[in-house]
Amino acid sequence: MTMDEYSFIHHASAGLSNNQMQTFMLVYNSRRKNPNDILMATLLGFLGVAGLQRFMTGQYMLGFLYLITGGFFGIGTLIDLFTYKSIANDYNRHLAYECYHIARVNN
Repeated sequence: MTMDEYSFIHHASAGLSNNQMQTFMLVYNSRRKNPNDILMATLLGFLGVAGLQRFMTGQYMLGFLYLITGGFFGIGTLIDLFTYKSIANDYNRHLAYECYHIARVNN
């Protein structure tokens, strides 16, 4: 976990009680995407499994388009190769807000 991600999580979980914070972290850690996993999935796109990184982050329509077009003929996969960290960070930020609401509701 990078300092930027830690800072965001700290901000996103502000105002939670200890029990809520435990729930938040449990759910967040079980669902977060590691940027290195996104990178590996992107590299698989060059071997014929384009779009796996998009499926992993819940972007199913885009993942399907990548799959049937070969990663938009390799261009989309190449772009994702350089932006894999932002793909993971965007997913994790959205996930943090979901986890916040789960923690608030469950405790």
